[in-house]
Amino acid sequence: MMQSGIVKIKIIAIAVVSATLAACGTAAPPPPPVVVAPPPPPPIVIPPRPTAPAGAFATMAIPQMAADGVRQTVNYGISDEQKLWNVRSGLNVAALNCRNASHLALADNYSEFLKKHRRQLTRTNSTLASQYRAQHGRSYRDAQDAYMTRVYNYFALPPALPAFCDVAHQIGQEIVDVPAGQLHVFAETALPRMEAVYEEFFSSYEQYRVDLAAWEAQYGPNRSPVTLEANYGPPQSAAAQNN
Repeated sequence: MMQSGIVKIKIIAIAVVSATLAACGTAAPPPPPVVVAPPPPPPIVIPPRPTAPAGAFATMAIPQMAADGVRQTVNYGISDEQKLWNVRSGLNVAALNCRNASHLALADNYSEFLKKHRRQLTRTNSTLASQYRAQHGRSYRDAQDAYMTRVYNYFALPPALPAFCDVAHQIGQEIVDVPAGQLHVFAETALPRMEAVYEEFFSSYEQYRVDLAAWEAQYGPNRSPVTLEANYGPPQSAAAQNN
């Protein structure tokens, strides 16, 4: 009986050892993979929509460049007499519209200029009337008045006016010292100085159009531009006006 009990114990021990060894030979199942959510996409940063320079209208008509590389403004392709008269007109606009403390001398200098050069200005005005009469016939006065209205509007263009006031102030100080009879010589350099103000604005406006087109192509629909009717170009021919 003792031997039989010993045999049973051995069998049980062997079974336990066998079960233990079997358990050690089987690898534990791997843990389930950890799923990591992808990071959110970076936010889309849209830069501000380009705006017109100097508070100008979002859409407006500006003079185009001629084949000679000069912009076709109201001061393009005009006679020497008209150049002088347009300088006078620009100073007139400045005297009426430039009211900063630094520009107060403009009105006095303009008045002094008119007095000192009254004879040459009178002759210039008469010559201009003759030129318009030869070009437009009996309706020359209407054509001249229409052109001069555009000249005044051109020099009073609001976005360019602050810079124009500074230049006109300098010219107004210089023109009172021009010798009598020499205004035409002075106008040859004075008018381009005035024009430079508007060329800077028109160039910056053209760059604004380029920037706006690029912005709309990337961030928004490209809408058809709506232009204003303001005309800052040269005077039209008599044939074009009659059509």
